Parts: sequence; C-alpha cells; structure tokens
Amino acid sequence: IHTGVSTSGCVRATALDACQHGFVPIVVRDACGDRDPKIHESNLFDLDAKYADVVSEREVLDYLSTLTTGN
Repeated sequence: IHTGVSTSGCVRATALDACQHGFVPIVVRDACGDRDPKIHESNLFDLDAKYADVVSEREVLDYLSTLTTGN
C-alpha cells in the first residue's frame, strides 16, 4: 500500500519497483500528492492503467477491516 508526497517521484518509483518484483501495488489516491494537481492526476492515471491499483483511502480501510488476525 503506497502513499506519499511526490506522486510523480517516490510514489511512482516505489510502485514500479513493487510491480517489477511481482507484487500488485496499491496506490492510495487521496493519500498522495504532488506539486501540481495535473501532474498528480496524470501519474495516477498512468499507474492505474499499467502498473498498480489506484484506490481511495476508504476502499483500503474497508478492505483491511475484512481481514482477520488468524486467532
């Protein structure tokens, strides 16, 4: 699950690395940002189209709440 301050930099690079290592990256749309909203949105569009699942914070929290601890 990826979040961060530079969607076009660190977030994108980390998601691509995860993808190249066989993981399906999850990028949290509203927990990332960039210096320009257009750059942020274009990188999210590209990541979602090719490399990652781009989802909202609510979607991540809803999914995590369904997981059990195994106890």
